[in-house]
Amino acid sequence: MESPTKSPTICTDLRIEEEEDDPPLLSSHALAALKEFLAEQSQPSSELHSENGVSEDSQVALVAEDWRLSQFWYDRDTAETVANEVLTLCQKFDSPRVACVACPTLYTYLKKIGPHVSVQLLEYDKRFSQHGSDFTFYDYNEPEELPTELKHDFQIVVADPPYLSKECLEKVTRTISFLAKHRESHLLLLTGEVQAERAAELMGFHLCGFRPRHSSKLGNEFRLFTNYNPGTRLGGWEQ
Repeated sequence: MESPTKSPTICTDLRIEEEEDDPPLLSSHALAALKEFLAEQSQPSSELHSENGVSEDSQVALVAEDWRLSQFWYDRDTAETVANEVLTLCQKFDSPRVACVACPTLYTYLKKIGPHVSVQLLEYDKRFSQHGSDFTFYDYNEPEELPTELKHDFQIVVADPPYLSKECLEKVTRTISFLAKHRESHLLLLTGEVQAERAAELMGFHLCGFRPRHSSKLGNEFRLFTNYNPGTRLGGWEQ
């Protein structure tokens, strides 16, 4: 995988710890998930699959993870919990607009649970262009290279930076600032716990009690942050 500081890097749901000048390294858990993925690829499969083997009647079908694009999707509980939080926030606005930055699992669940809500997916993987005007190509290395009509257009922004580096988080927060309406926006950040201090410094994010998980078990401790007090939802703010 190429270094994100030198060339475009895939922006998806996988969390890989990355040093500032070194290529990203997979944890032992991520390597195990990669081996499982390769084994699955040796058998015939469709482009869409259901997480955890649950039938598509009760499970949201997702584009198959592609390890070459560093993709690991949220598990069902995480996707539904965050989606329901977003829908709760939407009730505060007359015509809410939601931006999902590099979290396609959340976008898919939002459209399933709340099809009436306006959601924009910003994502590197062009397979998601199947969503038509809901899709915007996004490379976090160019955090503000986005259509001008998206600037300050969203009351709710959810972001999931692909790497646990200061450089990556700083660029993604620039994207969040580009997208969010000033002051009134509700922001959610899903990333590694090691980013807690940086997230607080950059955008005033607070750590929530809810612990997100992925369908493929990852070694890094993954957490959810918000810039607003969720009360008793999402496990509340941790003190």
